[in-house]
Amino acid sequence: MNTTAVSCRESRLPSSPEHLQMSLAAAMTLGLKQGIFYRGARLYCLNLLLTYPDGCRANCSYCGLQKSRDGDFHEKSFIRVPWPTYDVKTIIGKTVEHKERLRRVCISMVTHPRAVEDTLLLTGRFHREVGLPISVLMTPTIMTKETLHELKKLGAEMASVAMDLATPELFDLHRGTGVKGPHRFEQYMHFLKQATEIFGKNRTGCHLIVGMGETELQMANMFQAVRDLGARTHLFSFYPESGSMLSGRPAAPVDQYRRMQLARYVIDKGLARMDGMTFSSEGRLISLGIDERKLEAVLDSGLPFMTSGCPGKGMAVACNRPFGDGPPSDIRSYPFPLEEEDRALVLEQMGPIG
Repeated sequence: MNTTAVSCRESRLPSSPEHLQMSLAAAMTLGLKQGIFYRGARLYCLNLLLTYPDGCRANCSYCGLQKSRDGDFHEKSFIRVPWPTYDVKTIIGKTVEHKERLRRVCISMVTHPRAVEDTLLLTGRFHREVGLPISVLMTPTIMTKETLHELKKLGAEMASVAMDLATPELFDLHRGTGVKGPHRFEQYMHFLKQATEIFGKNRTGCHLIVGMGETELQMANMFQAVRDLGARTHLFSFYPESGSMLSGRPAAPVDQYRRMQLARYVIDKGLARMDGMTFSSEGRLISLGIDERKLEAVLDSGLPFMTSGCPGKGMAVACNRPFGDGPPSDIRSYPFPLEEEDRALVLEQMGPIG
């Protein structure tokens, strides 16, 4: 192989910090891509992703960006949709132009030697030039406690960690030694604790994915552990990514996801604790252990079944990722308030619960 030729080619490819990828929904919101959202949904958070010619160094089994997947990094799909690449000057200009549509900016890291330095630079730049609240989705494997202090100083006021897996064993299988990846469960949990200490209670989030082989009992245990740290859970339903190692794995069972959405909501809102809930011998959630009228009010609100994520000014959730974990034909996390027929559907999908 002619390494000089490869190096020259890579140097011409888009790279952070001069370029970023953004979700298709974000590109539509800024008028950079044409399209309409199903049922008039709107995106309120500009979701951005660092990009490098040599890609992400991790190899998470379910991720479209995994290093073992064929194709150039900036052309790979992520969360089942394209993430087009733009220069940062264009992104900032369009964000300022359409600022009234947005309530937050989220900068997502990847596992790469330059990611920390570039994330710090971009956080400061977006804070100065855009003036919207900033979240950073962090990669603990390549970060230190000092990085957290620096991010906060530069303008980030929320931070999240993508734990994704509910148990150490599943984490290692899908993100660690099982896929020859660099990530370690204990390091991620310790970093989430540090982030919460630095950014403050309810200023950090933990991403978790339902349907990766965990029981409902194990997932609820994780919800409570995250909440006890002072963080909140941002929940996702597993949906297979084409070209990933798990492309043939079925989506998370919808009844399981509905029960976990409900459990997450009542734990994060302080309405119940996991140790007061009842589970079957197989680990299925049977009862939340809360007053019947309180449960009825929660279900009637439809709020547990909406997207969970970072808030925005005047909004409980700005990062609402329309149809990010399921297509419009199979909505898992609703990006808008549920209507009467939506509430009836999710209750039917969930099945009986006390």
